[in-house]
Amino acid sequence: MNADEQQPKRTTPINVGVIEDHPLYRDAVARVLTEAPDIELGAVADSVARFAVQEQPPGSVVVLDLKLRGVQDAAAVLEVGQMGHKVLVVSAHAEQPEVLGAMQAGAKGFLSKDVDGDELLRAIRTIAEDNAYVSPTLAGMIIQDSEDRHAGPKIVLSEREKQVLRLVAAGERDVDVAEILNISVRTVRSYLDRIRDKTGERRRAGFVRVAIREGLLR
Repeated sequence: MNADEQQPKRTTPINVGVIEDHPLYRDAVARVLTEAPDIELGAVADSVARFAVQEQPPGSVVVLDLKLRGVQDAAAVLEVGQMGHKVLVVSAHAEQPEVLGAMQAGAKGFLSKDVDGDELLRAIRTIAEDNAYVSPTLAGMIIQDSEDRHAGPKIVLSEREKQVLRLVAAGERDVDVAEILNISVRTVRSYLDRIRDKTGERRRAGFVRVAIREGLLR
């Protein structure tokens, strides 16, 4: 990575945290950030849980991988965003489901891991100024998804289905959902089957997207 890009003058450095479970890539990103004169490297961790205990100042830009131990994918974006940070996803998984799930969960930007240091820094600086940063290719996915959603039929979920969806999207296990709602695990899974049939989503990341779209996660 090359960190020699010219950057705009700032009166204060940009606080940046990193959540990445691959040691070599994590070290490479940290090195690029350390060498940038307008960036202050903060918490560096291999999971959302370990990042959370390091007390990164709210309002930081957080470079986040999606495939982590513990909380991952769109749920990880949502959790880091709820800590008060601006999330920049940098992932080897940049297919439409991952990109859309991350952006709908509140990510301010999305890059694939083949970017160089210059683009990483450009994205961080853009997001620090409260702007979004997505490459043209990935932006096309978002635009197409928006068009498809507005053209498609509205999803109608029952109140109980919404409750189950909200809890699952928030990261609760089937057994936890059953305990919270005072129903059996079998009943929870029955509701999940109905939700899958209605939404066409099969994975947890898809449930998070639907929950956010339906206003079930705030």
